Amino acid sequence: MSVDGWHKVLVLGGVRSGKSEFAESLVGDAPTVRYLATSAPGDPEDTEWAQRLAAHRSRRPGSWRTEETAADPRRLADVISSAEPHETLLVDDLGGWVTVLLDPAHQPADDTATITELAGAIRACPARIVLVSPEVGLSLVPTTPVGRAFTDALGAANRAVADACDTVVLVVAGQPCWLKPAAPPRPATVPAWARRPASCC
Repeated sequence: MSVDGWHKVLVLGGVRSGKSEFAESLVGDAPTVRYLATSAPGDPEDTEWAQRLAAHRSRRPGSWRTEETAADPRRLADVISSAEPHETLLVDDLGGWVTVLLDPAHQPADDTATITELAGAIRACPARIVLVSPEVGLSLVPTTPVGRAFTDALGAANRAVADACDTVVLVVAGQPCWLKPAAPPRPATVPAWARRPASCC
């Protein structure tokens, strides 16, 4: 990871905010990265979704190893728990993980217990880990039950994971706002645009 002293980082942001690119920049100097992809492939006829996934894949260096976790939402916590101290993990993203968690194929399930289990795995993880997640707290309350279930579960996951991480960053229009701690360390290896603290409130 590019920033000394950071071991667990949550990167939040809206759609097309630049959150994934920022998260990738944080692990850019790691010799190898285990990239944990959480999203299901989706409808084969949804070419726009396929293009989004392809764009993510195309940015990953050849030295990174991708692992898919969409088949079982509990697997993400298992992979994090089994990580070694010398490893670097990048999880992208918790929105995809919550979508899989709420999928009828995985119900009935105790979503609260699964989120708590994930946060516990992150807190105990000896590896360096960066997690990406959509920030849903600034949007309107969805008008459908499934939409409300998603925002409620993702909001709960974001809060639990943020509490387990030593650093939380909110990316807005490509600009990082440092939430925890209030300002970033400033080593020379971090790009200048990533070192400038932005005021969020």
